[in-house]
Amino acid sequence: MSPSYESWSREDLIARLNLLDSILPASRAHSSPRPRPRRKITKSFDISSYPRRKIALKFCYAGWEYNGLAFQTDKTPLPTVEETLYNALASCRLIDGAAGPQACGWERCGRTDRGVSSAGQVVSLWVRSNLGQADSVPGTSLAPSTSALVGTAPEITDSDFLLDAESELPLLELSDTEEPHSTLSAPPSVEREQELRYVSILNRILPPTIRILAWSPIDPSFSSRFNCKNRHYKYFFSPDGLDLEAMRDAAQRLIGEHDFRNLCKIDPSKQIASYKRRILRAEINMTSVFADDDPAPPSARMCVFDLAGNAFLYNQVRHIMAVLLLVGAGLESSTVVSALLNANPTDPEPPFREGEPAPEFVTCKPEYQMADPLPLVLWECTYGADDVAWQTDDQEREDGGEAMSVGAKSLYRQMNAIHVRSLIHSVLDAHFLRAVSAFHPSPSTSFSLNASTTSDFSRSNPSTVLNIPLGGGMTRRTAARYYIPLLLRKRLEHVDVVNNRWRQKGKIERRAEKNADTLVLVNANE
Repeated sequence: MSPSYESWSREDLIARLNLLDSILPASRAHSSPRPRPRRKITKSFDISSYPRRKIALKFCYAGWEYNGLAFQTDKTPLPTVEETLYNALASCRLIDGAAGPQACGWERCGRTDRGVSSAGQVVSLWVRSNLGQADSVPGTSLAPSTSALVGTAPEITDSDFLLDAESELPLLELSDTEEPHSTLSAPPSVEREQELRYVSILNRILPPTIRILAWSPIDPSFSSRFNCKNRHYKYFFSPDGLDLEAMRDAAQRLIGEHDFRNLCKIDPSKQIASYKRRILRAEINMTSVFADDDPAPPSARMCVFDLAGNAFLYNQVRHIMAVLLLVGAGLESSTVVSALLNANPTDPEPPFREGEPAPEFVTCKPEYQMADPLPLVLWECTYGADDVAWQTDDQEREDGGEAMSVGAKSLYRQMNAIHVRSLIHSVLDAHFLRAVSAFHPSPSTSFSLNASTTSDFSRSNPSTVLNIPLGGGMTRRTAARYYIPLLLRKRLEHVDVVNNRWRQKGKIERRAEKNADTLVLVNANE
């Protein structure tokens, strides 16, 4: 019980204080000191102190989550794929983020617009490495470069891949950077380190809508854009109400080298001199909504337009698909494709098959809306075997003896979970539609016109409403009397006129800038 000091005299209180002063120092001496908070030390990072190598990254992404693939200088409502991937590389210190994309030699294979996805996009760049750049070709034994062997490079530890303190992204575990496997051999006299696990490191940082599939060592002169042999696109669509045979006939007319100026979007800033491109494959195939190749019931099947070529123009695939949908809907004949390809009178297109008349010339593009971007996927970018050797991370043996990457198993499980959830959404939407159909019956087929009698049908049935297919479940409603066949529509300006006007505008703007600079200089001298 503590004493009551109210009744104590002044002398007693002073004596009490002196007693406490003599006791407290001794008690402090025997007590354990309070630990001081550890001061956080910010570790400086200098990427030039580490070996580097040039690699190619193969990755997939869900385009509807991003504002397109390419970096944008202006502010965008959604992030771009390259911006997200670049920030992930910088966060795990594989590149110097402050130096910008040019400093690491960033190059993409093919640009995709907002809403367009990819299952096999490729970028090439210089990244931090444990091995350094090799002089031999991909897939062979790689000897470390001089920069990787001469001098003492800073020791690379798991902490080097931790994110910035302010980042909201998850931290990497030690297993992601400790003793990674590499198939690259080294001379006996050289103590080799293992290469960094690029796939695992980046996939732990990137959002689930972007996944790194594989990487490859490449030659310093490799270009992900110009070394690409061909590109393969897929466009998915529902076959309901469409004439697939007519669409197949139209697609076959695309194969070979043609002038595609009427099947693309003209970008005068690129000043393209030739619109000729070679199409290697153009097919309409059935596909399943499931991930495996097992046949699916007709109700669970979709169609896919497979289009492969050596190179593509701006929005070329979506313009082609828009025309194919019009053909499938019976609004246009398959011969309209031959006419749209017959754009150069000095190099006319021959009849597609014997007995078919020569297609008419279409030197200027008619007005029409390109297909929706959602179903479009850049499926594959193909390279020569001497250019790339795709690989994943370390391998482990399964019970059955089959080698499987730890990261590959994790990646497959994650993508499978996303696929299953998507199927669940599809089932829910199907049941919502079933609930709607109980009160609102399904309308008749929207696309039932015959292209050869479209104008007659429009005159005899002017009040009929057409749902013109645009892909991705989107349609454009218009009265039959307002539908104008493609070749009778208003034509846009010739590409030469558009390109020349852009050049002249550039000259005027440059002249104005030069005059403004001169005026500023004169005023400064005055």
